[in-house]
Amino acid sequence: MVNSRRFLPTGLLAAVFAVLPLSSFAASLDDKLLSQLSEAAPKLDSTVLKTAFNASRCAVSNGVEMPQRLAVIDFSLPSSEERMWIFDLEKGQLVLRDLVAHGKNSGNFESTEFSNVEGSYQSSIGLFQARESYYGKHGYALRLDGLEPGINDHARQRAIVIHGADYVSDSWVSKYGRIGRSHGCPAVDNQVIRQVVDNLKGGQLVFKYYPDQEWLHSSGFLKCDNTTLAGKNLQKSG
Repeated sequence: MVNSRRFLPTGLLAAVFAVLPLSSFAASLDDKLLSQLSEAAPKLDSTVLKTAFNASRCAVSNGVEMPQRLAVIDFSLPSSEERMWIFDLEKGQLVLRDLVAHGKNSGNFESTEFSNVEGSYQSSIGLFQARESYYGKHGYALRLDGLEPGINDHARQRAIVIHGADYVSDSWVSKYGRIGRSHGCPAVDNQVIRQVVDNLKGGQLVFKYYPDQEWLHSSGFLKCDNTTLAGKNLQKSG
């Protein structure tokens, strides 16, 4: 098992995927790979992982570029726990497990409220595509595009990004029993921000989970209902 906060070298899939049809992309996200990921991350709830995996498979089958890596954030866990996992989909391995913050208005120790509204200071759930890296007020960071209309598709205009923060650390957990909270961004420890960004930038998928029943029963990615997917948001990278 990979230790927390230790990254493994990853392979490149671009040359392979460039010659495969879209249907082959989706087929590569098969049950064997899901089983490998589950074994690699025994502390990640199997239902959460399966939900993230199926949403990703649905997205790929509807035109999203096949990711090399997948990040899963389980917001049903308290912020004192390492609740973010990053997987290498080529090797079926765990790359990282670490802390991640939720928005200040989503809850205190745990996150229970979510929003797609600018200025809400709440986190949003669902499937995202990690896009370009940049340097901003928080240093090295990563922009996210939400792929679910009405759920997270305002992420870019809300400036929901992955960035590093001093309040995301083991020392905060030791002192306060939780980490600090963001304005809605999934902030991570400054010690791992560069690795997180470099592993996810350029079109990788990020899935944020919470057992919100309305979302679970209405999300086009979770139902894989083509009639509920916003085609304009499902564009290939590059």
